[in-house]
Amino acid sequence: MSEYIAPVRDMQFVLRELAGLEQVAQLPGCEEATPDLVDAVLEEAARFAEEVLSPLNWPGDQEGARWHNKTVTMPAGFKEAYKLFADSGWTALSSEPEWGGQGLPKVVAAAVGEMWKSANHSFSLCPLLTSGAIEALVLSGSDELKRTYIEKMVSGVWTGTMNLTEPNAGSDLAAVRTRAEPQADGSYRIFGQKIFITYGEHDMAENIIHLVLARTPTAPEGVKGISLFVVPKFMVNADGTLGERNDAYCVSIEHKLGIHASPTAIMAFGDHAGAVGYLVGEENRGLEYMFIMMNAARFGVGLEGVAACERAYQRARDYARDRIQCTDIGVRGGAKVPIIRHPDVRRMLMTMKSRAEATRALAYVVAAAHDAAVHHPDAGERKRNQAFVDLMIPVVKGWSTESGVSMASIGVQVHGGMGYVEETGAAQHLRDAQISTIYEGTTGIQANDLIGRKMAREGGATLQAVIGLMRGVAGELGGRPGDDFVALQRRFSVAIDALAEAGEWLVANYGKDVRAASAGAVPFLMLLGVVAGGWQMARAALVAQAKIDAGDADPFYPAKIGTARFYADHVLSQASGLASSVADGAAGVLALPEDMF
Repeated sequence: MSEYIAPVRDMQFVLRELAGLEQVAQLPGCEEATPDLVDAVLEEAARFAEEVLSPLNWPGDQEGARWHNKTVTMPAGFKEAYKLFADSGWTALSSEPEWGGQGLPKVVAAAVGEMWKSANHSFSLCPLLTSGAIEALVLSGSDELKRTYIEKMVSGVWTGTMNLTEPNAGSDLAAVRTRAEPQADGSYRIFGQKIFITYGEHDMAENIIHLVLARTPTAPEGVKGISLFVVPKFMVNADGTLGERNDAYCVSIEHKLGIHASPTAIMAFGDHAGAVGYLVGEENRGLEYMFIMMNAARFGVGLEGVAACERAYQRARDYARDRIQCTDIGVRGGAKVPIIRHPDVRRMLMTMKSRAEATRALAYVVAAAHDAAVHHPDAGERKRNQAFVDLMIPVVKGWSTESGVSMASIGVQVHGGMGYVEETGAAQHLRDAQISTIYEGTTGIQANDLIGRKMAREGGATLQAVIGLMRGVAGELGGRPGDDFVALQRRFSVAIDALAEAGEWLVANYGKDVRAASAGAVPFLMLLGVVAGGWQMARAALVAQAKIDAGDADPFYPAKIGTARFYADHVLSQASGLASSVADGAAGVLALPEDMF
């Protein structure tokens, strides 16, 4: 079974040539992200991912997290790996130096995070949720909460969770019923049950800091009546040491399709005297604060999609190189060859390779825009970049994770019958990838967010600005000779037109017939993902050709152009069909009465 090898060369290319690492490093607060430092970080992260995390992936899946008497034991090696992970400073990579972090930009953390997710999806979820909890406390917590919790969470000594979902409140958070009763000392007693809590209980850290949505006695109904509370597993004494056990317990963990080594907890708060909790920010603004965590987590989950594409591709590629089967097509009596020689296997591998590169490029570009939105000295630039990030987060989450599932499925197909056998590892990638399309908001929820909050509300202005940038790249393609660039320019231009027409239709019809518009939401999200991915692949091809023209003989650059050409012919060519589904598909979606299903 092959192990993960981090694609450092492609990551470096995307960071420097597409995400604009040099420009990010000029932003206030990001000056330390020099190319040399970032290269060193990537090399060390690759070593950790390859040598520590990847070897634990398969055995961790087979053993799984184990629950007994309200405690969870992690698979063999996870506790030791997490300690080494925290001691090596990886938990602190992008946190502010004020709290013991290294303060590196989000775009660098994105590349490193992709490695963790490819190497060991289950392990990577613990630092992902902790990072989101840290961000929520930094932006919304009181000074006392920050002093008490953040530094220990940044160091990895303590971990964090998000507690949103309840048995009757999944995507509909207005149905949250966990209650918070105020106490004389300013604290609250929390009573209720939460489900699907990633790393809600484990044995890798000294303490677990739960961020919990609940309602106070005077809260109005609906989402406007939700508050956010810090509920530690162990109480924290005034001197920072751990005190008594809080009334917050894991009463079970879920038995899941994948990510077996990631404990998904059912948490009971207040089965006895009540779990002690502390209000974050202002009462009844909890959903607003929780969305800070969710936006961070949605981007992180999108990276899981990138990682699934890459890991499934690597395993399928390695198998195809080794698996000897049949002679070359069209050759009679010849020697049997590796299946990578067969055209359809090459088509599958190129599909996987191009999708991994396209999703990676788009995610890193969005991460760099986030850095500009936070750190750029010009308010107008901050606003412009934030609008781009807001538009693209649902796409990074939705399109990348759907791509991860599709590419993992193709990876099983490359293996043939052996892909259906667990011991090859291909099936685990497919099982693990599936959850990424669901948690932190399903693909449908991402799509509704995209067309409603991110497009209709502003009349499609940000989308039109992005389309303008895409047309500029299409114009550059038109100035390059050669069949590859002719094909790229033709396919990309048609795809941009399809995206523009579908976007205009949605904006025009969202207010008139929201059901018809919503029927096309997921096809539109996929359309925007496909075209935005093609945008980055086209930019990559232009950079690669410029390198070749300057005399660079690195075979990496012709491969970039060839992969971009494949993407144009086999992925961008889907754009017109998706656009048609957006504008013309509602009739079929809404035709049947419910009793006909």
